[in-house]
Amino acid sequence: MHPKALLDACAELVRLTLKFDHPADAIVSRFFRENKGLGPRERATMAETVYTVLRKKQLFDHFAPSGSGSKERRLAILGFYGPGDFLRSALTDQEKNWLDQCEQVKVADLMERHRHNLPEWLVQPLKEQLGAEFWPLVESLNLGAGLDLRVNALTSKRSDLQKELAKAGIKATPTPYSPWGLRIDGKPALNKLDAFIRGAIEVQDEGSQLLAMLLDAKRGEMVVDFCAGAGGKTLAIGACMRNTGRLYAFDTSAHRLDALKPRLARSGLSNVHPAAIAHERDERVKRLSGKIDRVLVDAPCSGLGTLRRNPDLKWRQDMKAVEEMAAKQAAILQSAARLLKPGGRLVYATCSVLPQENEMIAQAFSEANADTFAPLDVGPVLADLKVEQAATLCSGGDSGQRYLRLWPHRHQTDGFFAAAWVRK
Repeated sequence: MHPKALLDACAELVRLTLKFDHPADAIVSRFFRENKGLGPRERATMAETVYTVLRKKQLFDHFAPSGSGSKERRLAILGFYGPGDFLRSALTDQEKNWLDQCEQVKVADLMERHRHNLPEWLVQPLKEQLGAEFWPLVESLNLGAGLDLRVNALTSKRSDLQKELAKAGIKATPTPYSPWGLRIDGKPALNKLDAFIRGAIEVQDEGSQLLAMLLDAKRGEMVVDFCAGAGGKTLAIGACMRNTGRLYAFDTSAHRLDALKPRLARSGLSNVHPAAIAHERDERVKRLSGKIDRVLVDAPCSGLGTLRRNPDLKWRQDMKAVEEMAAKQAAILQSAARLLKPGGRLVYATCSVLPQENEMIAQAFSEANADTFAPLDVGPVLADLKVEQAATLCSGGDSGQRYLRLWPHRHQTDGFFAAAWVRK
């Protein structure tokens, strides 16, 4: 594609994305479906340009007024993902001069808001938790995320898959914490690999793998993944159970559960039973009350732990939305807890970094259910499961190991939280 045409297409996609009326990944996917003539290289350039604009929106908004042309074109120029000479061949002389001036600015000398590129409502909660680590977190969020794979432990060994990927020209290194994980560079076409087609690997962040491990589901048990979504953790749990027992994958969205079906077919699992429920008090849930060995509540949340992948989330929410989400999370956790039999394990998890969705929910549940549920320190659980340096993944409680608390800048995972209890 000619540089000018590609820049125009980038500007149009930036315009559509900055409406914030739908998730950025959905807008990008729809644009590509409607413009089938775009090749893989053009798609990569456009997608990365949009995500760079979203990550650095406040910085680019600061530079944009001094430029010419439409605002979305100026933002696309600032965020353009590709060779500088290719971009400059699409620019007017005036735009080239403006870009030169922008590139000469020392970002370190600008106001904080132009450096952290976060909405103000999110800055203070992060600074309160992290102190001096706030800026390393900011840096990690702006770098984007790598790609982690989970090896299907039911059918394959990590070392064998590492060698198989190497033969396909894909360098994969073992993840430092999860014994199932491989981390790869770049974004290869995984869906064309035999290992993917036969279900030996699935794309799954290392942090998400650790949440499935924490449930520690055993052979022959009755287990519920209460908010299963597309089923990434469901599949990991099913493999832990060695394809025995019964694993229910509940979700209020039948559409999300539909995405589980092809993955389930590849996985070789036959113990998974997907079921759409109307709400957390659905009759299906009531019928299983007191019968389940383990329940994972990977609750709907703000998703702010995934800003490396989904930078639009910080612009599409506010603290009021987070507080409304927290009320929903508390209700879901309370309903899911009723499923457990005595001695059963309950795990609550989010991909959020905010205490309102994490520690505060866990503490309120512990206080409200002190007679029936005992908090479980997750650090020793993960250590028993041979997770390396398990204590460094945890925080809170008298032991400092009450909760799983993962941060992108510390652990090179998405931001995750988990708390666990045992039914008395």
